[in-house]
Amino acid sequence: MRFVNFLVKPASSACSMRCRYCFYRDKAENRAVKNTGPMRGETAEALLREGYALSEPGGAVSFLFQGGEPTLAGLDFFRRFTARARALCPPGVSLSFAIQTNGLGLDGEWAAFLRQEDYLVGLSLDGNKDLHNLYRRDAAGKDTWNRACRSLELLLGRGVRTNALCVVTGQAARRPDSVYGTLKKLGVRHMQFIPCLDPMDRVRGSLPWSLTAERYGRFLCRLFDLWYADWERGDYHSVRLFEDHVNLLLGEDAGACATCGRCGSYFVVEGDGGVYPCDFFAVDPWRMGTVGRDPLGEMAGGETARRFLAWGQTKPAECGGCRWRALCNGGCKNDWVGGPEDPHNYFCAAFRQYFAHAETRLTAVARAEARARAAGR
Repeated sequence: MRFVNFLVKPASSACSMRCRYCFYRDKAENRAVKNTGPMRGETAEALLREGYALSEPGGAVSFLFQGGEPTLAGLDFFRRFTARARALCPPGVSLSFAIQTNGLGLDGEWAAFLRQEDYLVGLSLDGNKDLHNLYRRDAAGKDTWNRACRSLELLLGRGVRTNALCVVTGQAARRPDSVYGTLKKLGVRHMQFIPCLDPMDRVRGSLPWSLTAERYGRFLCRLFDLWYADWERGDYHSVRLFEDHVNLLLGEDAGACATCGRCGSYFVVEGDGGVYPCDFFAVDPWRMGTVGRDPLGEMAGGETARRFLAWGQTKPAECGGCRWRALCNGGCKNDWVGGPEDPHNYFCAAFRQYFAHAETRLTAVARAEARARAAGR
């Protein structure tokens, strides 16, 4: 494989926070083993060797650590893992590391390590203080915004590559100006906005934090207006979703599998070595095998992986005649509702509204980017 990407759960579902909307806690609660415990050294070693065995010269291997809260595995785990990953990396294969964190466990020692090893850090920040503290509380029920902001200041001050990940709840969707503006004031130059998910056993839109398609569509339209205005002024801020759509207009791949509508771009590896095809489907029926016991290559080509990939190849019926299919590709199948025989993307109306609103300007950005590349800039 030319690109081998891992999403690693070194502390399994353990977390120092109790976010009310946490999607991974919901996945863990629906498994026979809810928390597999911290990843052991022999599991990490097997993961590295199996991953590199799949890689090709000229290719790349990436490790994104997530949770739960991955820093609960301890800084020593990350030091050992990173050192071993560099030592085992085959010639001609590039290597990259990233971590998604709530920031509560970070300090100067962590920041120095992340800077030295060139980790990309995703820090969870839900837009502004009120929105963040509404649902993102620690294990004692206390607010976490100020601590997360101190971690952001620490990371930026140490020169750590950092982006902000904002969960778009129903409440956040009503305040796009405040969400985008606050992150900018905090010094964030790279942002990701992901729609809030409802639990597996609940009807979409039935909870206090639920995000409806109508509300999400309005949010995307206004967020795009703000982003585009900054682009026109030459004050560029990266928003991953919009950049993905620009790349698709340029004939390139999108960075996110949800945008390109193509599953199978990474392996999820739980603390016990359990491997799943997707973070949204890290539940027992989709477990493909175990690192250190089952060869990763066999898992990638196994029956569970084939069923998972086949499931996403037949798009919802409304995609057939949609003028924006090339930009949406049916979206993430985790957002499909209505059953496997007649799926419907819950956020379809949101994306139709956004594409109709932004299409002309997205095309203008893509053309400007193509000109800049041709000019060698």
